[in-house]
Amino acid sequence: MNAAEKVLDRNTLKAKVDLLQKSGKRVVFTNGCFDLLHIGHVRYLQEARKQGDCLVVAVNSDGSVRQIKEPGRPVMPEGQRAEVVAALDCVDWVTIFAEPDPLALIRLLEPDVLVKGTDWSEEEIIGAPEVREAGGQVLRIKLEPGISTSALIKRIRST
Repeated sequence: MNAAEKVLDRNTLKAKVDLLQKSGKRVVFTNGCFDLLHIGHVRYLQEARKQGDCLVVAVNSDGSVRQIKEPGRPVMPEGQRAEVVAALDCVDWVTIFAEPDPLALIRLLEPDVLVKGTDWSEEEIIGAPEVREAGGQVLRIKLEPGISTSALIKRIRST
């Protein structure tokens, strides 16, 4: 399967997640902008994938990124960002969401594990109460110190 085929709309993704969960598989969910993919993203996603049988990554749409990030973001368009994330072996499926946060998507998919980075406190993790209430688990994964898309963009612009 090529990377583009791993990028699904939310309804197709919901059907696939339901089938996996009915067969006893553990579905892991995470989300982010993934504007310029870097080693921090790769290590984070690899660690997230270890938490279950399938990793679903929700990528913020261009409009969503513009709402939550600094001016000039995103650098890469949503379709390209989603396909690059989908190309990673550790990622099973990718979907794009237009809302400012992934709560509606988390409620729809009902993942078994919700993963965010340690830059988010437990209380700040969108969807954590819903996942726990459904019997799922919420995990925080340590991020690579000093590595971020914002820092990378700043470094590129200063050269």
